[in-house]
Amino acid sequence: MNYIKLALLCAPLLFCTQLSAQNLEFDKDIFEKWVNVRAGNGKKAVLWYCFGEVYAYPEGKLVAKMQGVDLATQIPVTEDSVIQLNRKLFLYLDKDKETILDSLNGMPVTHIKYPYQVIEYVHKGNELVTYVTQGSGARLARLGPTSTAKVKKVGNNLVFSFPAFMNFQTAKGKYEAYENFDFFYNPNASKTVQKFQLTWWRYGELPPFLGSGKSVIQLVSHRVGDFEDLPEQLKTYIRTNASLWLEPPLSLEEIHRIQSNQ
Repeated sequence: MNYIKLALLCAPLLFCTQLSAQNLEFDKDIFEKWVNVRAGNGKKAVLWYCFGEVYAYPEGKLVAKMQGVDLATQIPVTEDSVIQLNRKLFLYLDKDKETILDSLNGMPVTHIKYPYQVIEYVHKGNELVTYVTQGSGARLARLGPTSTAKVKKVGNNLVFSFPAFMNFQTAKGKYEAYENFDFFYNPNASKTVQKFQLTWWRYGELPPFLGSGKSVIQLVSHRVGDFEDLPEQLKTYIRTNASLWLEPPLSLEEIHRIQSNQ
């Protein structure tokens, strides 16, 4: 009898727990929320500040830390499509001192720099379809269509997930990697850093200056109000060495100029 009473008491709790997390479809409202989360309203640049670690896999040895910024804006095209313009800069840091690395193990450090990306978001049925354009000259590439995006409601929050499975041939050989982006939108938060958050992780090859073999990169991120809200080390590096990353691309014409550079 006691077991029956316990089961009856637990049943409502389990039912509520199941309802607190659910898969949603990309309807019109969700599509508009997603664009605003990722790239804002097109009137002001959106900045995502990122920081995290690089681990050798499968040892789990910490080999470097990272910090960076993603700057984005958006251009409406139709009611069901938007173009996102953005730049990315991710810097490798010393794993202990957290200073920006110039060289390591006798090799120059190559930081991750995207002078631009064009990402097209298309609302089609109950799906989000994406196309990505990046690179310049002979390395200009357009990827897509991709429709792997998922959205879940967890409590009052929305989680937008973007898994990316990469398996293709390049001039340097076969390229294999896996990445996943989870964007968290908390509509009830009053502060930007609490309302818009992101986790990103990547499984792939270690950069040569960090060794050989596989790696896992884990970054966490949140939106900041403007450039001045970034850490001093990152702001100083951008102003001194990477002024292009002071703001996102502001037009397709600017991106066409970058694409034409060999």
